[in-house]
Amino acid sequence: MTCRTFIPISQSPKVLKRSKRVLGIDPGLASTGWGVLDVKDGRILHVDHGIIETKAEKPRPERLFFIMQSIRSIMDKYKPDEAAIETLYFGKNVSSAIPVAEARGVISAAAAERGLCLHELTPNAIKQGVVGSARADKKQVQEMVRVILSLDAPPKPDHAADALGAAICAANTPMLGKS
Repeated sequence: MTCRTFIPISQSPKVLKRSKRVLGIDPGLASTGWGVLDVKDGRILHVDHGIIETKAEKPRPERLFFIMQSIRSIMDKYKPDEAAIETLYFGKNVSSAIPVAEARGVISAAAAERGLCLHELTPNAIKQGVVGSARADKKQVQEMVRVILSLDAPPKPDHAADALGAAICAANTPMLGKS
């Protein structure tokens, strides 16, 4: 898939209100974090953030469909130019990665449906990009996201902060023409 070409505001034939909008996503079956940022005149500006929650008692296909529909709604509302998603992290329990992988799949499909360039970032790359250390903990990420976006309080829950962190990293990465 070819990503849309990003034209810097200074080279655009018309005046744009914003130069780039980025949707960040921290995928999960129970809780998917999302965050939307604008990049304008070299500044990263917070637009909105939140989480998509699904109930464990619902069948997995229904939960995945709800995540996909919710991401589509967010994309329709905010009209991002590109998106960033956290890659899968395999900890001690590999079986818990399967539902996350499925959530990533429906989110990736929704992004492809909209023709969005999808940056895939490891959790360590997000921590490094936001905090400056791949060993940063959740509270450090939340606090640096607060500082970078000039928020009054750290974004909560941590899934939304992680999504904003992914968006910050993508906002600082020029579009290279391919996802």
